Amino acid sequence: MTPRKIEFTKTVAGGNDFVVIKSSLRPPASGLRSLAKEICDRKFGAGADGLLVLEKSKRADVKMRIFNADGSEAEMCGNGARCAALYHSLRSRPSGRGALMLNIETKAGIIVAKVLGENVKIKLTEPRGYQPQVAVEINGRELKVYSINTGVPHAVIFVEGIEHIDVSNIGRQIRYYECFAPAGTNVDFVEAVDSDTIKVRTYERGVEDETLACGTGAAASAVVYGLQSDASGRKNKMNVITRGGETLKVYFDRDSDKISTVWLEGKVKITYSGVFYV
Repeated sequence: MTPRKIEFTKTVAGGNDFVVIKSSLRPPASGLRSLAKEICDRKFGAGADGLLVLEKSKRADVKMRIFNADGSEAEMCGNGARCAALYHSLRSRPSGRGALMLNIETKAGIIVAKVLGENVKIKLTEPRGYQPQVAVEINGRELKVYSINTGVPHAVIFVEGIEHIDVSNIGRQIRYYECFAPAGTNVDFVEAVDSDTIKVRTYERGVEDETLACGTGAAASAVVYGLQSDASGRKNKMNVITRGGETLKVYFDRDSDKISTVWLEGKVKITYSGVFYV
């Protein structure tokens, strides 16, 4: 049987890397979940944290579906949405001149994106489900965990000495913890640098390991950090240093204990295009 060719583009945002394909290419009979596992494999595929499938939308400029490296489909992905925005903008406007606003349909809702060169800023869905005291005990130690959904669920933990945290081991245990069942959660370890800068390391559900960055994780961490501060009734801006060393910017409005209008901003790169045989 002659292998089928799937044309793809590789993109990177903040350290998160994604393979982008258009749904018009028709996925193999085994489906998109199987394709995601194959093409995201770092030894036998192109290698990526996830597969972005772009489709036509009746509600927005483009529809984005995100499949994790394990084949599971996620509701949203912040850095994935930023990659999709740049990819779509370059194909709808090849010159790339000037700022472009567009809407991206996701399972979590409509994401607004602003593209200016390689800088892409997206407005996330409104944070929900904030819980400041989630009881989690790992290795006999009780951890103070904050739970919030910024498009997908996140558990946020503040730590000291973030470079020495065993993210893969502890993150995996929290990801499957009973209070987050059955879907599980992403896990963000956060260390404050100063009043408007934090470092974040994330264990990503679906990748099932630490990644170099996570957009919704950066947003979740910044929002929870903002809720712990005394600043209220004004716009907030946080710098989030990712595991990959890049800095993402998170903007949000805060009124008392309510967070709204969350934006995520950073550079996006298209690294190469190729053909994958299935």
